[in-house]
Amino acid sequence: MGKRYTINHEVAYYECDINQTMTFPALLSVAIKASTDQSDELERGTEQINALGITWVITQTEVTINRLPRVGERISIVTEPTEFNRYFCYRSYWVYDLEGNELVKIDMAFVLMDIENRKMSSVDAELMAPYESPKVKKIRRWPKIEKVEVDQKQLYHVRYYDLDSNHHVNNAMYFNWLIDVLGYDFMTQYEPKYVNIKFDKEVLYGNDIESFYEIVEEPEAKATTRHEIRLGDQLACEANISWQKRS
Repeated sequence: MGKRYTINHEVAYYECDINQTMTFPALLSVAIKASTDQSDELERGTEQINALGITWVITQTEVTINRLPRVGERISIVTEPTEFNRYFCYRSYWVYDLEGNELVKIDMAFVLMDIENRKMSSVDAELMAPYESPKVKKIRRWPKIEKVEVDQKQLYHVRYYDLDSNHHVNNAMYFNWLIDVLGYDFMTQYEPKYVNIKFDKEVLYGNDIESFYEIVEEPEAKATTRHEIRLGDQLACEANISWQKRS
């Protein structure tokens, strides 16, 4: 197992939605800050990585939710780089309340991308050494994502503030496009319990994307939503989200 790292955070009102619960973009941004702070401490931060002509890119995220943090709540985020192979690095995050109850578990897969040619680069063991995570040969298999089978969609334009320092859309921003299409009524009636999302293609400034979605209602006050973000005829992102009706 790799080195663990912990940060503390107080949930601000601007990180929450009208249900007073933390939004996905805010939650993922705070989680990423934990791993970024660890990398900076281990001298493997953004500047050091970019100086090598490479950058980290998230390819897959899986989120299991017991309860989303609420406005004003103090939480701790623990992160651990669990293992890596030739092309993928895997990292887990745990979000806890003050009593030590696990609120959210996040698993992510990262790849290194060559900044100039935007192609995947192999992972060097020396680069990963400070994290103390084991090198493995096995590539993790994630749960299959069910495809959208209807033609419901909404158009979005990529704005300047959607971009991060890598000049492509921040991964957390994809959730705005995924969630917004579900509408006010759905979002106030249901709360998320599980997310499986795969990032297939970079989205850049000025792009017009279409957010396709499908809502599948299930027994016991549950629902599943299927999502695809498409850039023309190319798939940029796909996701499945499981929901439970609010009590």
